[in-house]
Amino acid sequence: TPGLPRGGRLMALEAQPLLWLALWTLAVLARSSGEDADGGPGRDPALPSSYAFSRPVILQGLTDNSRFRDLCTRQRLLASFGDSVVRLSTANTYSYQKVDLPFEKYVEQMLHPQDPISMGNDTLYFFGDNNFTEWASLFRHYSPPPFSLLGTTPAYSFGIAGAGSGVPFHWHGPGFSEVIYGRKRWFLYPPEKTPKFHPNKTTLAWLQDTYPALTPSARPLECTIQAGEVLYFPDRWWHATLNLDTSVFISTFLG
Repeated sequence: TPGLPRGGRLMALEAQPLLWLALWTLAVLARSSGEDADGGPGRDPALPSSYAFSRPVILQGLTDNSRFRDLCTRQRLLASFGDSVVRLSTANTYSYQKVDLPFEKYVEQMLHPQDPISMGNDTLYFFGDNNFTEWASLFRHYSPPPFSLLGTTPAYSFGIAGAGSGVPFHWHGPGFSEVIYGRKRWFLYPPEKTPKFHPNKTTLAWLQDTYPALTPSARPLECTIQAGEVLYFPDRWWHATLNLDTSVFISTFLG
């Protein structure tokens, strides 16, 4: 199908047919969100109502984050933040446990591929819980998608994780998620369709144990987001994520 995202490339697992997920380019978004008199995108445009509250969408070519990407190499992050203490969360649905340790220790000792038999509460994941003041020198170089939702205030969550890691199904408010390095596979269900999952099983275990037995009608929407692409997810949509490579990513939550 034209415009369908690429997906399903994880280690030795065979790709499954992707369900339909909308893909909009910059030109389409500009027409949908309003333009200035000179034809450029309007200032602080609202998200097009055709998907703002009803469906996820992949955004391409909206911003140039090459400078931010340059600052997110392993060498530069360690040079700038190696001594900083970061807060890790367990990679289960509710992320009860929090662990603080130096960023350098996380990168050097814990940024390894996911063990398929490990449980979520035994897997530590660096995403969210960022000290905005401490990371401000990095975040000021990031350009989020130029869209907003009325009455919301954006907040960043920055993450780095190993291949096969991710967070099992959960939901929260709307937002954008951009991949800076690597690839991230997403599985999504609308609010009224609760997925079948164990909250302490990793996404990798769910993909191996539960996903193959799902009937076509019970399978989620899914896609693979690559470096430079952004996924918009609406409010209260169930979603699980799976990093297909060692990945760097940032989300803009509209809270």
